[in-house]
This record gives sequence, structure tokens and C-alpha cells, in this order.
Amino acid sequence: MKLLLDTHIWIWSLLSPQKLGRRVARELESSRNERWLSPISLWETQILFEKGRLRKPQDLFRWIEEALETTEFHDAPLTRAVALESRRIALSTEDPADRFLAATAKVYDLTLVTADERLIALREIKVLPNRP
Repeated sequence: MKLLLDTHIWIWSLLSPQKLGRRVARELESSRNERWLSPISLWETQILFEKGRLRKPQDLFRWIEEALETTEFHDAPLTRAVALESRRIALSTEDPADRFLAATAKVYDLTLVTADERLIALREIKVLPNRP
């Protein structure tokens, strides 16, 4: 499977792996699967730290760089096709990160790993829901 990690799944895998369901943890560890990350998740992570929703390390940029070095990820580029699809997709939220991640999954035919019920309910993309 080609797994696109939602921002919170990526953060949980680094800081709170106990929040990952058994199947998600197993699939993320499996060498049969590819792990993909969108630049939108890096952008959203920075915002979460800046707003104090996550405890900020001394050097946020260094922390992100080190986190990216710990696991191999394929880049899921933000392209014109992704930008256009982000407005076409039938998502019940205007959250730009959610829209870009859903569109990225659709354009690149990736399975979005998420605990977000709005994204899980989306029929236009493949989803691996994070369940306890």
C-alpha cells in the first residue's frame, strides 16, 4: 500500500505512538508499504507548534529535519492538479490542510491514514482509519 500520513498520524508516530491503532502501527512498520508525506503536513506541523497546540522544541526546524531523517518518506508534491482537486473534492470542511491532503491522496492514488472522521467518511479516496 502507498500510505499518505495525515499530519496528526505523522506527529503521533513520532511523539505519541500509543495513539496509533494496532493496524495502523503494523502497516506503518511494514516494509511492504510505502510511506508518503505531503509538504502540507510540514506546514501544518509548524502552525500547531507555533500556536502552542504541541510543545515546541527549542529548534523547531531542526526537530522537523531530524524527524524526516528517522523514517523514509516519499514526497507527495503539491502540484496544480492537487490544488485544483482540493476545491473539487466533496469534503464537508474548508480546512485547507484537510482539503490538500484529501486531494493529494486522490491525485496520487494514495491511501490516507487518518483518525479524522470527515476524511474517513469521504468516498472519493482510499482511507486507512486509525481505530483503537
